[in-house]
Amino acid sequence: MPLLMQVRLLKVTTLLTTTLLAAGCAVGPNYLRPDIDAPASYRDQKETPTPESLADLPWWKVFRDPALQSLIREGLENNYDLRIAITRIEQARAEQVQVRSAFFPQLGYNAAAQRGKSPGQRIPASSTPSSTLDVNGTSITIPGRSTPETDVTGRTTNTFQAQGMLSWELDVWGRIRRSNEAALARLLRSEDFRRGVVQSLVAEIATGYFDLLELDAELQIAKDARDSFGQSLDLFTKQQTGGIASDLEVARASAAQASAAAAIPEVERMIRITENRISNLLGRNPGPVKRGKGLLAQKMPPRIPSGIPSTLLERRPDLRQAEQDVIAANAEIGVAVADFLPTVDLTAAAGAVSPALGELVNGKWGVWNIGSTISGPIFTGGLLKGRYEAAKARREEAALAYQRTATNAFREVSDALISRKKYDQTKVELERQVSALRRSVSLASDRYTIGISTYYEILEAQQQLFPAERTLMQTRRNQLLSIVDLYRALGGGWSEVVDVDKATVKTKKSE
Repeated sequence: MPLLMQVRLLKVTTLLTTTLLAAGCAVGPNYLRPDIDAPASYRDQKETPTPESLADLPWWKVFRDPALQSLIREGLENNYDLRIAITRIEQARAEQVQVRSAFFPQLGYNAAAQRGKSPGQRIPASSTPSSTLDVNGTSITIPGRSTPETDVTGRTTNTFQAQGMLSWELDVWGRIRRSNEAALARLLRSEDFRRGVVQSLVAEIATGYFDLLELDAELQIAKDARDSFGQSLDLFTKQQTGGIASDLEVARASAAQASAAAAIPEVERMIRITENRISNLLGRNPGPVKRGKGLLAQKMPPRIPSGIPSTLLERRPDLRQAEQDVIAANAEIGVAVADFLPTVDLTAAAGAVSPALGELVNGKWGVWNIGSTISGPIFTGGLLKGRYEAAKARREEAALAYQRTATNAFREVSDALISRKKYDQTKVELERQVSALRRSVSLASDRYTIGISTYYEILEAQQQLFPAERTLMQTRRNQLLSIVDLYRALGGGWSEVVDVDKATVKTKKSE
């Protein structure tokens, strides 16, 4: 068959196959999102539910301290977990390309060159007897002939071969389509995993930063306490010298100062550890971390709406990952069903075999074939049924995991809402307490100076003030962390982040 005719036949076959596939449908169940019992509103949600949510804000509008913003940007550029997540996306994308390749005809070639010599052959001796012919009454004798034994030397030959091949599996039952559906879901899952890493990274850097600011405040309180007790000690020591104060007063003041001073190294230790934790998130070696505004100066958005619970299904990266797992598992059921059905393949080949290399490149194709095969299982001893049942079980597992993740997401939002509310209430009362205790210390000092109170009043007021100040700072930190937790629980922090693409990873490697 001429090459042109083969090409035309292939085009017709391709058109008919494409029409058949377009009219067909993929076996196995089509995907339906598992049922989620989403509440109408979150527990402890103050405002009437509206589509607006804190998670709609980019992180730089939630965390408005320039120093914190700088740290988050550095983390998004250098964090190792994020860079690992990016490489996972590249892996998943490459795997999806591999699966998608089955949609297209597979073209290949082979070529061979061979030179060889056939073995020699011995021809035995032979003879023919004489014969007599009668020609017009005359007898003519034809003498016999004999041939001696001879050896024939083997021939040296060249063989050149070139062949192009085409094969194409017709996706009649949708096996390839279901496989591609599963691979695409895994690719999207890896992208959602990257989003989840971004979300967690933003929240963890903010958490570490607020922890650091709270420790800075604690360190200052400890130093103030040491200095304040030191002033009392100086006062009691002077009065002891003048015969007014006793050794007991001096001893108690000295013990109080030593207790306050002993707390300073522990707070400094925690500051260093927290700085190291933040440095690790930033992808850098342990070192100091630049601060911006103090703990009490931190500002958050004036309104913190929670949004509608059902929107979590579209926003939270972990929920999106869990749903892609369900989609992939559902598609694998279709692949398992297709394994029960026949597989149809088209094949074609064209080439040439010649003793001369020049004939292979002059377009004279002397060998060709075109055909199709159909194959399918008859008895597999339960292999295919086992695969099908396992695929169904994996889909059920993925659906339950998705529902569990959704329920946990609703709980996390509710926890963050109630924490924010209660910390706000606690902070108000603690501010009143600290204000009253500061006035108490001032009054006790004045009363002691004029001799109408004992040293116990000063020490007692000081010993109540400084723990109350630490508790107030811890509560302020917890207030800020409750906003961080709510922002993360609502799925915020990744949707408007500039993607860190694979070029970043390559740049880091080259450095």
